Amino acid sequence: MSHISYSELKTWVECPWKHKLNYVERINQFKGNEYTAFGTALHTVCENLVLENEVNPKTLFQEEFLNNLRSLKNDDPELLLREDLVSQMRVQGDQIIEYILPALKAYFGSFELIEVEEKLFEGIEDKDYNFKGFIDLVVKTSDDKYHIIDWKTCSWGWDARKKADKMITYQLTLYKSFWCQKHNIDLRDVQTHFALLKRTAKKELVEIFKVTSGAKKTENALKLLNKAIYNVKRQNHIKNKLSCHGRYGTCEYYKTKHCP
Repeated sequence: MSHISYSELKTWVECPWKHKLNYVERINQFKGNEYTAFGTALHTVCENLVLENEVNPKTLFQEEFLNNLRSLKNDDPELLLREDLVSQMRVQGDQIIEYILPALKAYFGSFELIEVEEKLFEGIEDKDYNFKGFIDLVVKTSDDKYHIIDWKTCSWGWDARKKADKMITYQLTLYKSFWCQKHNIDLRDVQTHFALLKRTAKKELVEIFKVTSGAKKTENALKLLNKAIYNVKRQNHIKNKLSCHGRYGTCEYYKTKHCP
């Protein structure tokens, strides 16, 4: 069955033509960099910490980070990695790790671990599509509320505008909707949170904050998801020239043979 993820939806909203190149023609210009290697390594550490696996988290981070960098170089031998940035990240990762579990315990108090890296592959109503995703962490607190948490690595943090950004927060809104569908749980019993892992912050290296995902916001997110599926199925791949130099930087296809 065909499926769509939040990342795919976000790309379609940014530019339907870019979506076509990425997800239809499978032309992926971006393979990763130091930042993606860092984020992937820290996600692995977070998973092992909450599972209380008997591993040294700092050793695990260093190994995963360097392995991720090697994989990038193997995929693209011409990729130039910045040695100074890599050195900084190795120190920053070790510093962040010390605050991950204390931040979770300070924010939630006592909690029950429900799942880590839970896969979603749930049917979208009236569509021959599934919604695909992976939830980083689900916990349950003493008030019988479930909490969906998504780890995000960043530099110093997010400002108020980014924390409230509709498209960014739709990730958790959709995760909540389809997680509740999967487990037949009332949406009112689930809360959503981002957990920022900050590389360059002077304090509060791990910041957890709640994201509201009420009925109206859920309705809007699902409406956008269905709109994307409708257009993708009908091969409506209109270029959004405003996104060539958008808020997320210059598009990797800009002025290439794929998007001259």
